[in-house]
Amino acid sequence: MTPAHYALSSTFVLGLAGLTFHRTHLLSALLCLEGMMLSLFMALSLWAMQLATTSFSASPMILLAFSACEASAGLALLVATARTHGTDHMHSLNLLQC
Repeated sequence: MTPAHYALSSTFVLGLAGLTFHRTHLLSALLCLEGMMLSLFMALSLWAMQLATTSFSASPMILLAFSACEASAGLALLVATARTHGTDHMHSLNLLQC
């Protein structure tokens, strides 16, 4: 495993571990998701450069566009929950409440 592959896989695993273990605030969960998406973007870009094909070169940009859409939807949800519940703590969000 090359150092670049090790670094990208470790950043993804660290983002996943942060998402799994530190679920107190919605903002920290969104930041962990963004870190995971950024590591996937870098890995996909590295893979496209190693393959050197033109048909695969648009895939990292498509992933980055989806990541930006996910970030905007997540921030909209963060603002909506902060306005309705008064906080962004994950324990205050219950799907069974109306």
